[in-house]
Parts: sequence; structure tokens; C-alpha cells
Amino acid sequence: MLEKDIPDGNIFMMCEKVNKQAFKDVPKGFHIRNLKPEELETWMRFPFDTTENEVENLLFMKNFFNDVYGDKKELFFKSCMVVCDQSDKPISTCFVWKAYDKFWTVHWFKTLKQFEGKGLGRAILTYVLKSVPENEFPVYLHTQPSSFRAIKLYSDFGFKILTDKVVGTRKNDYKKSLKYLKYFMGDKFNSLQFVESDKTFSEGIKPFKIIEF
Repeated sequence: MLEKDIPDGNIFMMCEKVNKQAFKDVPKGFHIRNLKPEELETWMRFPFDTTENEVENLLFMKNFFNDVYGDKKELFFKSCMVVCDQSDKPISTCFVWKAYDKFWTVHWFKTLKQFEGKGLGRAILTYVLKSVPENEFPVYLHTQPSSFRAIKLYSDFGFKILTDKVVGTRKNDYKKSLKYLKYFMGDKFNSLQFVESDKTFSEGIKPFKIIEF
């Protein structure tokens, strides 16, 4: 089985209490700062590993930005963090966002492929999760089975896979994703934990049609 054979699917995770033992500082030679307004289109291309995918999905990213952050642009640029190299070029990004003004969520966690394996993802995830007050957890996120490396990292921080059949307007595909996670994660698959969300979240997210995470 190849990574390209992993089908798309929705996986949702929740962290009720962050595991501080997973924290890591930014490696030497890199630094974290806010995304600059003039870097917005560069940021929109971040999630996609090929130029073809960037072009295909740029309209989606622009629409998502307008729907979710459009009337809160100042807050977006205060929230959106990037890891930069010595030339100040953004190479990793992540931030937390209060979806629907109700629930803390992890948004657009991504490290450029050529910089993976350097601990940058762990460092920026540490940075953004530290910004959430302990009494305001849980924190939620949406991912997919092809992001099995990120899922392992999320689990290190205390995130558990939600078992709800539906989350908001989206079907939860975690069950049919498990065989792919097990295959590609190997022994690390055994560290995954599962939990059902509480009613505050499951009922609170139902009325919203626009997807905010």
C-alpha cells in the first residue's frame, strides 16, 4: 500500500488536557513570528505539496479565508503563526482559532515537505497550544488519514480521536480510516486513544452550516 492510496476522510480529535511533556522549543536557526499580510497568498499555498494542487485548491482557500476570517482579518494576523528559517522565510504554520466563537480549534497545521523531520511541527504546535488557557480546554481539530504523521504528533500532545458519528455537518470517517492508520503508523498506532465528545460540543456545533475547522 502506498500513501497515495489512502482515501480522503474526516477524522476529528480533541485534547482535554495538554501533555506538557510533548512540548519542544524551536530548534536553533529557526524562529516563530506572526504571518504578515503580504504573505497571505503564500500561506494559502502551504497545505498543498505540489504546484498542481496549489492551483486547484487556491480558490477553496480564498473562500475559506473569506468565510471564516474575512470579518476578523486583524485577529487572523494576530493569531496565525509561522516558523521561519534564517532568511525569515515561512516554512511551517499553525494557529488556534475559536470556531464559531465557542470552541478552540487547531487551524492549518503544516510544515513544508522539505523541512519535515526537524521538529518544527512539534515546536509550533507547542507554541500555539501554550496560548490556550488551561481552563479553556478542550481544543479540537479536523484532519484526515493521509496525515498519519500529524495524527501521531497530535496524540503525543494529548489529542484523542473522536468517535461521534457526525461532527457538525460532516460524517466522521475514523472507523474506515483505522486500517490505513494502523498500516502506516505501525507500533505508534497503539498509542492512539478514542473518546466521544460531550454534548456541549456536539450540540453546540450543529446549527452552523459554514465549516470553521
